Amino acid sequence: MRLIGLDPGLRHTGWGIVEIRGNHLAGIAAGAIHPKKTGSTGARLAELYDAIDAVIAAWAPDSAAVEEGFVNKNAGATLKLGYARGIVLLAPARRGLEVTEYGTNAVKKAVVGTGRAEKAQVELMVRRLLPGLEATADAADALAVAICHAHHLQTRQAISLSASSPSLRLSSARGDGQAAAPLRAGRPGVSSR
Repeated sequence: MRLIGLDPGLRHTGWGIVEIRGNHLAGIAAGAIHPKKTGSTGARLAELYDAIDAVIAAWAPDSAAVEEGFVNKNAGATLKLGYARGIVLLAPARRGLEVTEYGTNAVKKAVVGTGRAEKAQVELMVRRLLPGLEATADAADALAVAICHAHHLQTRQAISLSASSPSLRLSSARGDGQAAAPLRAGRPGVSSR
């Protein structure tokens, strides 16, 4: 399954493509879109839409994920980020993709292990998780969103699989086909009875 992660911004919108291959995650491509700084807001948003649409057409992802915005002290900047987020949500939806949003802390937690990670830590972990894929800071943020989305999709799939097949839930870790006893709380090797 191929996923696109998007990190919206009117000046710089990062994008990253990852692919789930069994239990492995592979980085496919990444980049950033930089609309012209001059011109009307509408023209810049149209340029952003066209560029995202071209990326989606070129890489054919199956699903999209977008980082949720945050409110800062500058109301004008927050409003412009909202415009860009609208375009970033619209472009994949117009292509028929399911679009999922993740908060910044959820993305950081999925990639680094803590929701309070610094930007540099996220970038470092993206490089470790997807070796060989060069990414700018904006693209690394988008790849982090895609990684978060991949983790959530795999978790949902595992839960759905175990819910639909009780025998999978109870199968032995030894792989001998014998049903295992349900897990119980307590210390390992100590009976709770």
